[in-house]
Amino acid sequence: MDTIRRNVRDLDSDERRLYEQAIGHELAENQQIIIQIISADAGSQPPDNGTGKLPAGTLPAWCNVFEGLSDEDIADVERVALQRSDMTRPTE
Repeated sequence: MDTIRRNVRDLDSDERRLYEQAIGHELAENQQIIIQIISADAGSQPPDNGTGKLPAGTLPAWCNVFEGLSDEDIADVERVALQRSDMTRPTE
């Protein structure tokens, strides 16, 4: 993964206009443009920003723990979790 960082104050007017058109709004002198180039087959998980944290607005992969389960399956998992949170189990 390549990361390109550019300080807006260092851009010439043509380059700044190009970035502003791509981003959709004007840039301030104290801002920085960061572009990341990743392989298309890098997976569906967004890259972190070098700090071990995901970019704002993204969730870690474990948040999809219920993906592919039916509503009934999810209700079963919830029932077991609630039962265990009471520290009780049915006797069979």
